[in-house]
Amino acid sequence: MPSPVVQLCRDLVAIPSVNPDGETGTDRTGERDCAEYAGEFCRKLGAEVVYEEVLPGRPNVIARFPSDRPGKPRILLGPHTDTVSVAGMTIDPFGAELRDGRIYGRGACDTKGTMAAMLAALAEIGPRIPQLGAEITFAGFMGEETGQWGSQHFAKHHPDYDFGLVGEPTGCSVVHTHKGSWWLRLSTAGVAVHGSQPERGENAVLKMLPVIAALDGPFRRLLAAPEFRHPVLGDSTLNIGMIRGGTRTNIVPDACTVWLDIRFTPGIHRAGLEKLLREFLSEQGFGSAVMVDADPVCAPLETPADNPYVQKLAAAGNGLTGATWFCDALWLAEAGIPSVAAGPGDIAQAHTADEWVSVAELEAGVGFYRRFLESL
Repeated sequence: MPSPVVQLCRDLVAIPSVNPDGETGTDRTGERDCAEYAGEFCRKLGAEVVYEEVLPGRPNVIARFPSDRPGKPRILLGPHTDTVSVAGMTIDPFGAELRDGRIYGRGACDTKGTMAAMLAALAEIGPRIPQLGAEITFAGFMGEETGQWGSQHFAKHHPDYDFGLVGEPTGCSVVHTHKGSWWLRLSTAGVAVHGSQPERGENAVLKMLPVIAALDGPFRRLLAAPEFRHPVLGDSTLNIGMIRGGTRTNIVPDACTVWLDIRFTPGIHRAGLEKLLREFLSEQGFGSAVMVDADPVCAPLETPADNPYVQKLAAAGNGLTGATWFCDALWLAEAGIPSVAAGPGDIAQAHTADEWVSVAELEAGVGFYRRFLESL
């Protein structure tokens, strides 16, 4: 007979909740069914449950547990209910197969495993939840994998929490700091003419080549300057992820675009990443030749390590760490809720073609969350 957390995780994986943005690999998208499963589970434990529609058919689930007295600190447990695409998976993404001590399926690691461990920990505490040293709220956030709409909506409407614990697969270490993220596109323009007479046109691809060289050389070195280095996160990074230019072999390209992914430290954020990039392009002589089209900057997370809740959580698990990725904790922190990410599983298994989480990690996660809650 599987343990309660194993059954919970399998139940959650079996509920398709693929983020509908981009290629999904399935028509079974959206978070509603997963949110309702988690909400009903919490309702049976005594929580008051509401669903807040963030986007059509895509709610956050918010479960507020009763407290035995007013004025206690308010603690938020916040995994996300969506998963990435199932395209290209080599296993049944919703099969929730239990094999060789692992549960396989989309979301098993990211983050239905952490959600299952949180819910199982709450179930173990059960009728003692109101007597804990803090008032507990469970919130399942929609839309984390693209846009973080759920956590942004929650943070805007419910900022009065003393600590936020976001569920992510961290091996039960506490990610109290992570890099920020900025996705942007740089474009050059040319003049299209017949490929047999390229001298009559203006080649946008050729105009982009020195820009790429500058980004890959001096700008990358600027990002890694010692004054921007972080003691936990290290240096900022730049990935040139895509390049697209031209329409046919025999036409001089009149446009070229490169897609950039910059993961940056708090020091870069304080200096102003967009300002640094625009000044760099101008200094290199590209200011008028390159157009910048950018997504909003996602700031880095830097919750102080000496925060008492961070310390309690670290003591309950495997200490403190940082991450190169970003998550919902950032948006809670931006609203003034000190927040971290922590939970069972290994980020290396997230988003993979045969995503899985080990039963041993799940069961360790239940103990981790329970120790933290009972330490409050």
